[in-house]
Amino acid sequence: QVQLVESGGGLVQAGGSLRLSCVASRSIFRINVMGWYRQAPGKQRELVATITTSGGSTNYADSVKGRFTISRDNAKNTFYLQMNSLKPEDTAVYYCNIAYPDGVVAKRPPPEGLYWGQGTQVTVSS
Repeated sequence: QVQLVESGGGLVQAGGSLRLSCVASRSIFRINVMGWYRQAPGKQRELVATITTSGGSTNYADSVKGRFTISRDNAKNTFYLQMNSLKPEDTAVYYCNIAYPDGVVAKRPPPEGLYWGQGTQVTVSS
């Protein structure tokens, strides 16, 4: 059974930090590349960070580079998004899911037909 459970969101002031977590079912976690997406009201879902199975390679959207860090704990089928220096424009619902290896660089939409979890709301006040 597919499982994607995001947590860790909340309300934070600009400049603050949050750490998001995603527990994924093992069948998903074995997929080569996983990523964090976000969707703000009225906007398309955006891929902001990806990480390979080994955790040895990561990629970030320009909008979050230097502020966000993606990591994974394979023993726990969990991966994380550490978000620092948050800005009001980071406000969105954040989701974890499978991603294309070049998804960030090529700004590719997610693969079709994916199951999506409920996401976790991040709100950054100015």
